Amino acid sequence: MAPARYEETPMRKYLIPLLALAALSACETVKGAGRDLQTAGAAVSREAAEVQSQY
Repeated sequence: MAPARYEETPMRKYLIPLLALAALSACETVKGAGRDLQTAGAAVSREAAEVQSQY
C-alpha cells in the first residue's frame, strides 16, 4: 500500500505567512523587533547579574 500523499490545504498554505505577518505587525517593523529582542536581552542580563551578586 502506497503512503498517503501530502496535500497542501489552503489553510496550511497561508498559515505560516499569516503568523509571520502577525508577529511582524506586533512590532511594526523588523527594526522594532530587533529593539524588542535587545531590550529583553538586557533585562535577562540585569537579572542574571543581580542573582550572581547575591551569592
